[in-house]
Parts: sequence; C-alpha cells; structure tokens
Amino acid sequence: MSRAGEWVEASVTRLNEVIVTRPRAVIALFLVATVVFAGGMTAVTTQTDATEGFSEDLPEQEALDQIETEFDDPFTADTESTQLIHDGTNVLDREELLTMLRLLERLDEREQLRVESATGPATIVAQTIDPTARTPAAQRRAVESATDTEVRQAVRRLSENDRFAAVVSDDFNPNDASASTTVTVVTHDVPRGFDDLQGLQTDVQTIAEDEPADIRVFGTGIINAETGQIIGDSLLIVMPIVVVLLLGFLVVAYRDPIDLALGLFSLLMTLIWTFGFLGFSGIPFDQQQIAVPVLLLAVGVDFGIHFVNRYREETVQGYDAVPAMRIAANQLAIAFVIVTVTAVFGFGANVVSDLGPIRNLGIVSAVGIVFTFLIFGLFLPAAKLEIDRLRARFGVPEFGSTPIASEESALGRLLSVSVTVGERAPAIFIVILVVASAGLGAYGAGIDTTFEQEDFLPPEEEPGYVEYIPAPFAPGEYTVTETLSLLEDNFAASQDATITVYVEGPFESDHALEALVQPNDDPPETLAVGPNGGAETTSVATIIQSQAARDEEFAALVARNDRNGNGIPDRNLGRIYEELMDSPAGDRASQYLTEDRRGAQIEYTVESGATQGEIADDASQQAEKFRYSATATGQIVVFDAITGIIFQSAIQGLILAVVLTGVFLVITYGILEGMPLLGIVNVFPIVISVASLVGTMRLLGLPLNALTATILSIAIGIGIAYSVHITARFIDEFKATDDVAGSLRTTLSGTGGALAGSMLTTALGTGALALAITPVLGDFGLLIALSVVYSFVLSVVALPPALFLWDRYQNGGSGSAGAASA
Repeated sequence: MSRAGEWVEASVTRLNEVIVTRPRAVIALFLVATVVFAGGMTAVTTQTDATEGFSEDLPEQEALDQIETEFDDPFTADTESTQLIHDGTNVLDREELLTMLRLLERLDEREQLRVESATGPATIVAQTIDPTARTPAAQRRAVESATDTEVRQAVRRLSENDRFAAVVSDDFNPNDASASTTVTVVTHDVPRGFDDLQGLQTDVQTIAEDEPADIRVFGTGIINAETGQIIGDSLLIVMPIVVVLLLGFLVVAYRDPIDLALGLFSLLMTLIWTFGFLGFSGIPFDQQQIAVPVLLLAVGVDFGIHFVNRYREETVQGYDAVPAMRIAANQLAIAFVIVTVTAVFGFGANVVSDLGPIRNLGIVSAVGIVFTFLIFGLFLPAAKLEIDRLRARFGVPEFGSTPIASEESALGRLLSVSVTVGERAPAIFIVILVVASAGLGAYGAGIDTTFEQEDFLPPEEEPGYVEYIPAPFAPGEYTVTETLSLLEDNFAASQDATITVYVEGPFESDHALEALVQPNDDPPETLAVGPNGGAETTSVATIIQSQAARDEEFAALVARNDRNGNGIPDRNLGRIYEELMDSPAGDRASQYLTEDRRGAQIEYTVESGATQGEIADDASQQAEKFRYSATATGQIVVFDAITGIIFQSAIQGLILAVVLTGVFLVITYGILEGMPLLGIVNVFPIVISVASLVGTMRLLGLPLNALTATILSIAIGIGIAYSVHITARFIDEFKATDDVAGSLRTTLSGTGGALAGSMLTTALGTGALALAITPVLGDFGLLIALSVVYSFVLSVVALPPALFLWDRYQNGGSGSAGAASA
C-alpha cells in the first residue's frame, strides 16, 4: 500500500474511533443538524407547471415567447385568460346561449375574479342582435328579448365570421344554427407579476359547477392545479407502498424491532435533510423530484442492511460490541465512501444537462446521496453501538442477530455458483458477456426519444388499481386530459398540427408581402400539404386575399397596388394595412402582423402522420428560405429541440458517469491497494448492465423522455454499489488467504446475502413508482427496478471471472494456484 493509501486508512480509522468512543456526541450532532434541516422543509415550493424550465434559453422558445408578446390572439388562452368550454347537443340554442351569458354575468359581478372581457359565441351572437350590448348583463337581456328565430338568424349571419368560426366546433351547421361545443375566453385584468391564476380559475370552476349545463373551466391555472394534485396524489400512492415494502424487507433483514426502528429513523432523517436542502436551496419540488425520496430510501436501506449485517458477522464470532463495530466500520467505511462518490458521479452527472429540471434532479439526488452516507455511515453505527450498550445494561433481549446468509446457507451456495463457472473458463465467460452486451447496446442505440406534455398528465382513464386504493390515499378527480381530448376531437379543423415561422423585416416596404409568400411555392415535404404541392399557410397575406374576396372596395384597392396580378399587393402597403385593420378581418390580421409592421408570423399546416423530428427539420429549412430574418417555432419545434437535448443529456450523463467512476476507482484502488486495474474490473459489470438496460428499454417500447433520460447515469450510480461492495469484501478476504476462489465464495455468501436483500428492497421500492399517476414516473420506476436487478445479477455473475482474469494478469494466477494446490 502506498503512503497515500496508508494515510487514507489511518484517517478512516481515526474517524471510526470517534464513532465507537464518543457515540453520544455523534448522535447529538446529527440530531441538531436534523432540527436545522427540518426548518428548511417549511420553505419547499412545488413546481406545478410540468413543462416549465425545459425550454428556457432555447431560440425556438424565445421566438415563440416573442410571438405571444407581439401578437394579440383573443381566442388563445394565455396566462391571464380562462377558457369556458360548453358541451352539449346544441350549445347555440337560445337557452344554452343564455346559460353561458348568465354565467358570464355572475363572473363579472365577482370583483375578485378581475373579469376584463369575455369573447365567445354567446357574446358575439348577443352583439349581432344588439350592437350596443357591451356588458354580460346587457348581452343577456339582448338574447332574452330575442325570439328563437332571431337567434338562429343571427347565428346563420355569423357563419362567415372568422371570430365566430374559431370558437365553435367542427360540427357547426349554419342551416340548423347548431354546434356541439363552443369555447368562450374570459380575460382577467390582473397586475404584472400576478401569481394566483390557479386560485382565480379554481373560483371560476366552482361558480361554473352551479350551472345546469356541461361547462368546463380550462386554462393554465387549472392545469397547474391538477399538476400539483398529481404530485401530491403520486406521493400518497407511492410512498406508503414503498414504506410497506421496505418495512417488510427490513423486518426480514434486521429481525429485531429495535434495529428496525433505528433503520427507519435513519431513513426519516435522510428525507428531512434532503427536503430541508430543497427549501434552503430554492430548488422547486416537481414531478421529477418524486423519484428522489424513493431512490434515497432504497440506497439508505442498502447502506443500513450492509452495516448491520457486517456488524453481526463479527458479533456471532464472539466479539463484543465495540470491537465488532470497530471491525465493521473499518471494513465498510472505504466501501461506503467509494459507493457514495460513484453514486454522486452517477446521479450528479445530470447536472451537465441544458434542461433545468434534469439538472435540478441531478443536484438534489447527488446531495441526498451524500446525506445518506453521512447518516448511515456515521450516525447509524454510533446509534447502534449506544443502543446495544443500553440493551445490555437493561437486559433487553436480541430477537435476531445473525447475518442474512452464510456459506452453509442455500442462498450462500446459490450466490457462489458463478465462482465455480468463472474459475473454469473465465476468458470464455467474459467474451460471451462482452459480445452479448455489445449486441444489446447496438440494438438499444435505436431507442426513441420523446418530449410530450401528455407524459406529465394523468391518463384519461384511471388505471384499474385506483379503485382499490383506500380513501385517504385515493387520487382526486382529474379533468385536464379529458378536456384536451374534447378540444382535439371537436376543434380538429382549428387544431391541425402547425408550425410557425416568425419573420422580422420592414413589412411596409414594396414587395415585402411578395417576400413573405414566395418561399411557400416549393416547401419541404412535410409542409407541402397545399394545392399543387405548395404550402397551406395563414398569414397577413392570406387574410388580405380573404378580405378582398368578400369586399369589392378593398379588392379594388389591392388590385390597384398589385403589379403582377397574383393577388398580393406589392406597393402602398401601409394604406392597405390600415384598411385591413379597420375591416371585420382586422382582429384576425392583428394576430399575424405587429402594430409597428416590423414582425409577422406565418402558420403552416403540416403533414398528418409526420414525425416531430421531420417536421422540425423541414420547418428550419423553410425558415432559411426567407429574405428577411426568420425563425421556425411552435410547440412541435420547441418540443423537438427539447427532445434533442434530452438525448444529448442522456449520452453526456452516461459518458461522464462512466469516465468519472472509472477514473476514480482506478485511482482509489491504486492508492489504497496498489491494484489500479480493480477499478476497471469494478466498472465492467455495470457497463454490461447499462447496455442490457438500454436494449430492454427499446424492446419494451420505453423511450428516453424528460425523466427516463436520467436513467443511464443513475443506473451507473445506483448499480456500482453492488460491484464495489463485492470487490471491497473480496480484497479483505484475498489479503488474508491469497485464494481467489475461496475469497469470492466467502464474499458472495456473506456480503452477497446482504446485497441480495438490498437488491430486493431497492428494486421493489423503486418499482413502486410504476403505480404513480403519471406515465413518466411509472416508466422511470420500472426502469430503476430493472437496472437494480441487472446490476446485482451481473455483479454476481460477471465479477468472479473478471477477478480470476485480473489475478492471472496481476499475480500470475497465484491466487488461483494457491487454491488449486490447497
């Protein structure tokens, strides 16, 4: 061992000596820290906008934000608007219109709702009947005083009105004056920085529920409210299951109520410290963060089982509490440090992501792992030692104090089977594993990457198990997904998949409109959905053409300024814009041309069935064709950009985790044991397990998304523990016997038993996330459970042959030879 290694071991020994000689001081220090972190828990905030943070600093999102700022669309719900969705047999019937107007009148009377205006079929029909009706009350009176026939005639006259067509469903029938669904947008006059839209829209929802008609309230506040509810409901469903599963395995592992209570209290401390850190750091708790407490509980159980099991191995040999704890602490301390650092590398590798929520997940999980190490590496042994002293003083019996497995046990014999196989043909065994993992990794390279809002929302139909959940833990009622489906089904014509190109230029200059439409003649494939292979667009140019078809006077103005006769004016544009804005099409035109005439947006209908990536690529190509500065944007484009970053983050995190872990282990084993190649041996089984996991993901159809993208690096962080614990115990045994096979059998039957127990608790505990309400959490829980199982199995299977080969290279096979001669 090098001098550096001797210094590290001496430092660890001194620290452990403090634990065994001054346990009460250690306990007091940790309890004080727990009280401090408990104070931080009160400052934890919840991030209810599921997709917020993913698109920050993206050029595509900045263009979309600029569009939302520059253009006024009265029918698009923004952060200051509430949508009232009226559904029924015929919601344009006089009585149905009156129902909506009465609701608007009630909302207008509530000052706290800050209603500035309301626009929808009911208000438009009322103003068609009586143009002077400006308030909800006046509009209600106008419709009340009209006959059924007059209302139907008003609806028929509005059949060519763009404002009216935008807020009635696709089944609108002008002849019958009927439609099954309408949307009314209520705008709220709120001050800058107003942050209680959720409460405001919830109040609107409460009032709407009193109406006899089916009127749904929808908007950003409602979505955020249900997202917050999803987080709470998921925790209420998952955490009790995790606790019950962990409790069951802890009972089996500890078999002693006092040790069990100590383990549970240590887990509670871990959660308090982590949530306290969340509060102090200002990092919000979002859907991704639900995975953190589950991961920490799983790792904490792993640490706890290892420590208690190793301690018991010494006590059953006749050692007293202090010597037994000293031996266990000295043997496990280095392994715990290695596991903690490698787990921090694995979990923390996600901090390199350009996506804020993934970066935050990496920070919190890495810090939580450090807390877990401190509590289970320092507090738990001190508390265990002090409790055992008290038990001895007061004569409290021990209910179970033997290790989980031994060489004579069935589990011990099963775990050591790979030693026999690996000893006979280690090279062949390694080649088979490498080829198999390479094949799985190559297959998994074709895995999909996605980012969709639906990942964060509850399914439209609740899973069957929900009805069996007891009332205190049962989830509430969700409406967002059903409402979105209703809008998609009934407003398909107005909700065709589209992308937007935002163009900046002098649009009062001659030929500016020609420059706006010229690129649309030969668009890329996914945008070529119009006649003769052209693009199907909506812009200020198409609105000019539409208005000219309806208004002869305006058409004459356009014709006088259209030099080439293609219907697009190319001079005197300022005058044309003024006339257009004063016409009935003015409101719609203002959605596509800014007031200063320096910015315009063009909406493109895209090919049905085209992939997100294909559409985004073609949108970028189309934007490059414009003479003026142009940027492709829209939800499809933004989500595709996020999807690309998700994939990039997954690969970067995986590479960083593997490299950092490998380098650290090579340096660590080189310093401590003079055996640097053991670092490579340690990483080998986990690389195979990750390759197997990626292949499994593709086989099961599970994509890389906002949460599962972190799974590759996390699999390194959580899986390396199995390899490190086996290697650390093997080194201790090998030093004493110089027998690779015998050392491996002792290791796998002893430490392997504890690993088997922690594998089961970790896999089932994290797998409980599969029961979460949102699909993204369910997929993540399943994959974490699979990664844990793969890591354990491959550590047990792949490490023995790798260690036999290492011994041949390092020592010329002395360990194996020693075993053979013995």
